[in-house]
Amino acid sequence: MIRAALIAMVACASPLAAAPTLSLPPSATRTVEDARSLGSYDVPVGPWADGKIDKLHVEGEISRTAWRITENREPTLALIAALRGQLEAEGFQTVFSCDTDACGGFDFRFAIDVLPEPRMHIDLGDFRVLSARRGEGDAADYVTLIVSRTTDSAYVQMTRVGKALGAPLPIAAARFEPRVTPPSDGALSDQLVASGKVVLGDLIFASGTTKLGEGPFASLGDLADWLKAHPDQKIALVGHTDAEGSLAGNVALSRARATAVLDRLVSVYGVPRGQLSADGVGYLSPLASNLTEEGRAQNRRVEAMITSTR
Repeated sequence: MIRAALIAMVACASPLAAAPTLSLPPSATRTVEDARSLGSYDVPVGPWADGKIDKLHVEGEISRTAWRITENREPTLALIAALRGQLEAEGFQTVFSCDTDACGGFDFRFAIDVLPEPRMHIDLGDFRVLSARRGEGDAADYVTLIVSRTTDSAYVQMTRVGKALGAPLPIAAARFEPRVTPPSDGALSDQLVASGKVVLGDLIFASGTTKLGEGPFASLGDLADWLKAHPDQKIALVGHTDAEGSLAGNVALSRARATAVLDRLVSVYGVPRGQLSADGVGYLSPLASNLTEEGRAQNRRVEAMITSTR
């Protein structure tokens, strides 16, 4: 187990500028800390369903803080469990929690308030959300935590809202437990069901372009068969790149390649367009080191992720 270190937050002259504190691993660095202000925040209290998520509209002082935890391979389950324990120790009660598919996947992520890249990163195949309340009625304050990660870093976003937040959250001890990762071998459908996502590893794009090779590609045939056998489920196609070039350029390239895969699945394999969506995250979620050609090749990919089980 890894002992968490204390991250001290510096209070500004105004009491409204003091942000909550949490106990995080030693490598955590704060990527953003918004000064408190009066406003409103919609606390997520339910998963994506029927085209929306349930939210609790709360008015008061708002603070937003995000951290990146480098050199960290702890799973999101361990991270959110440790932070939940800290909140409970300070009198907060969980009112809602979910992970990835149970939240509603792609739809849920884009229906909640998330700080922009690179200050906060959400992996569409691995994120967890928790909303908690302390107190009752007008005196209650709320915290929403979002935890996600890349291969080597974790990201945490905390939003706190209430009538009078007062002092920062006291620091509590936290410990992180390892999680067993499901095996990645086996048929495409087995990997997809076991992990919620799968790399479409046989796709070929012309160098530096968004043009998908002629194929045929076995991964697309297998994915199309699975989608036709499960018409109630949806897939997000997410493009990824290596780290050469600008972030904006790589995000655009990765999104265009994912869209090319979507178009091929619809036009050639007959998958209903309503079961598919496409997006790209550039180089923000690597599988391997970008310092070697082999690693860069692994990072240039399109993944298929289950986003709905309805």
